Amino acid sequence: MSVRPPQSFHQPGFANTGFNLLEYELMSERAAALGRQGLKVEEALGALNAWNPERDSEVLRERLRDEAADAVWGLFIQREICGLRNNRDIIKRYAIPSEVLARVGAVRK
Repeated sequence: MSVRPPQSFHQPGFANTGFNLLEYELMSERAAALGRQGLKVEEALGALNAWNPERDSEVLRERLRDEAADAVWGLFIQREICGLRNNRDIIKRYAIPSEVLARVGAVRK
């Protein structure tokens, strides 16, 4: 995919070199990856919230918690790659429960 950066990114004295275009493409891909990971978190948390103790087993809840924790962990890593170090706003925005946060980064066998 070929994308031309917006003119507002043009800096006087700098030509549109291959490096500038590559940096623009990398920024675009980082933003897209961040959005995809956010969707994964939404889906995982939605599945966890849809768990019903009357019809679903506790083993399923355990698996859903682990999947949500893995998705949140991936989002935290992707945000860090983008230079966003503070995750408090994401925890509030997605309403990530403490039971999921307690499992973030845990290695399971």
